[in-house]
Amino acid sequence: MNKKKPVVAIVGRPNVGKSTLFNVLAGERISIVKDTPGVTRDRIYADCSWLDKNFTLIDTGGIEPDSKDIILSQMREQAEIAIETADVIILIVDVRQGMVDSDAKVADMLRRSRKPVV
Repeated sequence: MNKKKPVVAIVGRPNVGKSTLFNVLAGERISIVKDTPGVTRDRIYADCSWLDKNFTLIDTGGIEPDSKDIILSQMREQAEIAIETADVIILIVDVRQGMVDSDAKVADMLRRSRKPVV
């Protein structure tokens, strides 16, 4: 029986380290990493293996829950597609800033997905 690989999506606000984690788990530099928010806009996929588990990883652009900016709205839509596709979601926050209002709103969005969130 050919079992489907689980899908893991990495989500969070812009510039919290999503693409850095993605590249580490993918084992190569696939996503561009810059100190400028909005560099990752579309979903980026990689087949990964970690601790003898095989899965498909999705890097997403940052989610700004309340932004009316057209680019940020499109990035949020791409992240929402990744969330719908995922079996498990990794929420990344900036440890130096701590939890901010936007992080709480993203976390609420993830809770509504009823998917496991790490």
